[in-house]
Amino acid sequence: MEQKLEYLHNNPVMEGYVFEPHEYKYSIAIDYVGGKGFVNVVLIE
Repeated sequence: MEQKLEYLHNNPVMEGYVFEPHEYKYSIAIDYVGGKGFVNVVLIE
């Protein structure tokens, strides 16, 4: 699960869209840094 989350969070960075995962407005990484994205997310800790 952690590997999949890491991939989802870092994919926009690897593609060069943003510098940090939480900067991509469609990313669920926003929720993991205390923000609120477009999708309802249940955090896995």
